[in-house]
Amino acid sequence: MPKNKKRNTPHRGGSAGGGGGSGAAAATAATAGGQHRNVQPFSDEDASIETMSHCSGYSDPSSFAEDVVGLYYFLGPEVLDEEGTQEDLEYKLKGLIDLTLDKSAKTRQAALEGIKNALASKMLYEFILERRMTLTDSIERCLKKGKSDEQRAAAALASVLCIQLGPGIESEEILKTLGPILKKIICDGAASIQVRQTCATCFGVCSFIATDDITELYSTLECLENIFAKSYLKEKDTTVICSTPNTVLHISSLLAWTLLLTICPINEVKKKLEMHFHKLPSLLSCDDVNMRIAAGESLALLFELARGIESDFFYEDMESLTQMLRALATDGNKHRAKVDKRKQRSVFRDVLRAVEERDFPTETVKFGPERMYIDCWVKKHTYDTFKEILGSGMQYHLQHLYNSAAFKARTKARSKCRDKRADVGEFF
Repeated sequence: MPKNKKRNTPHRGGSAGGGGGSGAAAATAATAGGQHRNVQPFSDEDASIETMSHCSGYSDPSSFAEDVVGLYYFLGPEVLDEEGTQEDLEYKLKGLIDLTLDKSAKTRQAALEGIKNALASKMLYEFILERRMTLTDSIERCLKKGKSDEQRAAAALASVLCIQLGPGIESEEILKTLGPILKKIICDGAASIQVRQTCATCFGVCSFIATDDITELYSTLECLENIFAKSYLKEKDTTVICSTPNTVLHISSLLAWTLLLTICPINEVKKKLEMHFHKLPSLLSCDDVNMRIAAGESLALLFELARGIESDFFYEDMESLTQMLRALATDGNKHRAKVDKRKQRSVFRDVLRAVEERDFPTETVKFGPERMYIDCWVKKHTYDTFKEILGSGMQYHLQHLYNSAAFKARTKARSKCRDKRADVGEFF
């Protein structure tokens, strides 16, 4: 992969600063968020209250810390749109960023969630750009030292942080710092399943946005497939895969892996198709409806990729596969919940059409006066992934990115460095 990009690395000297500016002032401001701070791990004797006291505008930081659990609800999209000004929002975010260092796990978790909610609901690129390394340091410490809920909040924030920054050097630096930690947690059998699940999604999304090294992309794919492959049918005399507590992790890993496959070079796509095309159908027999749906949509996407590479692509087990898909598209099993059956039948009607007829039912997404047409499985999977992370903020991000010429130029330039990968900017 090309490595001839110049890094716009902030000057390492100077003192902590506030908002943006020009010349020396801008360089000083960038320093506050651009350098790694040497903060010791959390402990009961942590002097984080002293750290918080340096945050201008908070005369009683301990009182602020007590209120932060409720404060992050203020940062929901409705309040931000109607009442919150940019200045008010940045003021509160500065306080929340400081509180990610608090010695109370509950306070740290709420601060992480508050920042994540704000980044999902508003475009705060310049504000975050100046503080990206400070935030990365906090996320890193919370992933390493925090308990389950705090780790999940940290991983969720990491995903939105990379989405805010978009493809480029800044996101690459975040991934280089957090990637090894996320991978370690995903592969740690002693870690909480929910934490591993959130980290798998985070690892996939951040890699999709920021991976610059093709070997790292392949390593991430291998990490994820080693997880979900554990759900494959192993015994020949078994007809149903029983779900386990690990199934939710396997689903998230499969979906993250499928997302990353869409930005791989053709040769790697071919290799992965050969490895998984005949194993993925076994997941259609899982008794977990979400696994069946994830497997079905992944298969539809894999067929789309395969036919994009070879228009006359031939799948030798087509008859057996279409029979399975048709059964799921018309499933009337009385032992399954009605809601699950309706959802499954709807999805598998589309999957069956994709596999049999190479057809995709175009979807229209409205945001403001604009329209976005999702006309293939690659776009659908990308959209669904980002919507899952951004929630109701997806509409706002789409509107901003549509109107942002700078973003389009950045992603277009970035796509030239991606060997046969999907252009994120084109999706938006």
